[in-house]
Amino acid sequence: MNLPNRLSIIRICSVPVLALLLSLKDAVWAYYLALFVFIGAAITDFADGHIARKYNLITNFGKFIDPVADKLLVLSAMVLLISHGLLPAWLVVAVLVRELAVDGLRLVAVEQGKVIAAGKLGKIKTVCQMVLVIAHLVYLCRFPFFHIIAGWLLIPSQIAVLVMTVWSGVDYFLRNKEVLHG
Repeated sequence: MNLPNRLSIIRICSVPVLALLLSLKDAVWAYYLALFVFIGAAITDFADGHIARKYNLITNFGKFIDPVADKLLVLSAMVLLISHGLLPAWLVVAVLVRELAVDGLRLVAVEQGKVIAAGKLGKIKTVCQMVLVIAHLVYLCRFPFFHIIAGWLLIPSQIAVLVMTVWSGVDYFLRNKEVLHG
């Protein structure tokens, strides 16, 4: 298994650790560790793609596991943030619906022998989601001063995630509408 794929596996393995840490309510030390784990996992997302492209290590397994790892990491963190009262459940449901719809479109495309690669808007959406989670984790950590800045980012980051979720989802379907007619 090459390095980019190992980084994706590490990202998946970080999900239960993150879940455990965020399940420890009112344990600020656990929130600090959760922030560290999430940022580390988010860095692996950028590193695996960069390394795979730079050293021509792109594999079919990597094309599958990378977006799965991203979704597991981000959606798990978002669900756990609902339990802390920081994220509205409807926002997480909107993200989940978009992810399942796009994955469904990709499955239909695969049956037709086509591959739908991640688009630029989808990548921007993922960055917005990661920023949202990081801002909310910083808020949970109650860092002096940073807690205030993170508090200012909570609603704007939620709006950015909602806009990019809808926009990128609609874009995937518009750019690949022939798959639905095939």
